[in-house]
Amino acid sequence: MSVRGYFFALSKRTFLLSLRMLLLVPAGLPVHSQGDSQSDNKVMDNITVRQGETVFLRCGQGDVVTHTAWLNRSSILYAGEDKWSVDSRVSLVTLNQEEFTIKIENVDMTDEGQYVCAVQTSSRPRTTSVHILVQVPPKIINLSKDIVVNEGSNVTLMCQASGKPEPSISWKLISSSGDLGSDDDYLEIPSISRQRAGTYECTAVNEIDTDVQTVDITVNYVPAVSEGRDVGVTLGQRGVLECEADAVPEPEFEWYKEDRRIYTGVDGMEISNTGSLSKLTFFNVSDADYGNYTCVATNKLGSSNTSFLMYVVIEPTSSTLLQGPRAVQDGSGGAAGLHLHTCLLGLVFLPFLLRF
Repeated sequence: MSVRGYFFALSKRTFLLSLRMLLLVPAGLPVHSQGDSQSDNKVMDNITVRQGETVFLRCGQGDVVTHTAWLNRSSILYAGEDKWSVDSRVSLVTLNQEEFTIKIENVDMTDEGQYVCAVQTSSRPRTTSVHILVQVPPKIINLSKDIVVNEGSNVTLMCQASGKPEPSISWKLISSSGDLGSDDDYLEIPSISRQRAGTYECTAVNEIDTDVQTVDITVNYVPAVSEGRDVGVTLGQRGVLECEADAVPEPEFEWYKEDRRIYTGVDGMEISNTGSLSKLTFFNVSDADYGNYTCVATNKLGSSNTSFLMYVVIEPTSSTLLQGPRAVQDGSGGAAGLHLHTCLLGLVFLPFLLRF
């Protein structure tokens, strides 16, 4: 170290020590006061600032000032026009006979605390202290990951947030209306049902701002197959049996006729599966296709089934349509109809014949 550097460091330490000893810099918790006009040590109201904003620290001078400095706890920020702080956010705004003002930009939680303006005049020293309170918007810092559980399991979701003032936590299932009645970091869901699956929203709020994040719960459950509908099909026509199952994860389907499993592409039948729906298609129904069928839906939790009946539908012939539904098909029936028609004609013309 050079001689010049040595003396500069020595003078810096000497000046700091003299400020501490001479000015009796106060320390302690933040207070609210307008100051004591009878004292040389003045305490100003707390300054509340939000994280990221700029704060100005003002100190009146007056009289004949020989030395003046702004201190943060044990560190000198500015001694007159000389900047002692290495923090680039701290800068001098005004220094004259009436005012000594510095500013701190982009304020953070580390800037919270007591600041002291120390003034040495020709008569006596005095200090002005102020406490900076930094408010921080809420930020969710710890949230449960998306989870997959089986129906009936106990589930706990966690949502932790930082901020000042301390944020409050609330939970909401987006697919339902209203909050879930929990204002805790943890949401307990005992014996979860499929109706409680979905996206859960955690909201952290304080008087500064709001932070919202979500977590998804997937609930696995056994397939539930809709009741099968019987289908009537005309011989030689196309027929379709449809099987629908509600399940998570999505089910796999199997089709049976009696006890025999059916495979797609065999005997003119095709099986097509789309999500929760399975279709068994007959392109040209034969006599052998009529009967009872069973659809089985399966996932890793279990299975469910339903039954169908495919029955024959007789297509009406052209002669049946012409005769109508009350037509009689034998010969005696035709003669009786003709005789009845003749009798009716006789009754109509009988009054005219009697007049002659």
